[in-house]
Amino acid sequence: MALTLAPAEFADAVASAGKLAGLDVGTKTIGLALCDATWSFAGPSETIQRTKFGVDFALLRAFIAKHGVVGLVVGLPLNLDGSDSPRTQSVRAFARNLLPLDLPILLWDERWSTQAVERAMIAADVSRAKRAAAVDKLAAAHILQGAIDALANLPRDD
Repeated sequence: MALTLAPAEFADAVASAGKLAGLDVGTKTIGLALCDATWSFAGPSETIQRTKFGVDFALLRAFIAKHGVVGLVVGLPLNLDGSDSPRTQSVRAFARNLLPLDLPILLWDERWSTQAVERAMIAADVSRAKRAAAVDKLAAAHILQGAIDALANLPRDD
C-alpha cells in the first residue's frame, strides 16, 4: 500500500467500507480516533505514550486489529503557508514506517486541528488538566472527521 495526499486515491485503495483510524502524531504521544464503517462520524479513542518506534508500531498494530481498521489518516503538520517543517518531515517518516501494516495511508493537513480542539474545550470550560489528557485523541478525531467529510464529497461511480 502507498502513502497519499489525495483523498480519491486513498478511497480507491481502501479494500472495502470499514473503520478508519485517525492519528495525531506528536513527539510524546499519538492520539488515536476511529470512525464508523460508513465513514459518517469520527470520535476520539485513546492516546499512546510514545517510546521506541517498535513498541509504538506494536501498539498501533494491536489497535488496528482490535477495531478492524481498513485505512489510516495521519495528520500532517504543515506550516501555515503550506510548506514542510522539520516536524512535517518527521511525521512523513513516521507514516512511511507504517507501510508494513499494509493499509492505505492518507496524509491529511492538520494545521488547525489542535488549536480548534483547544478552543472548543476552553469554551466548554474544561480544566487545563483534562484538556491536556484529551487533546491528542480529540485532535485525531478532528483530523479524521475532516478527511471523512472530504471522502464523502468525492464523486462516486455507482
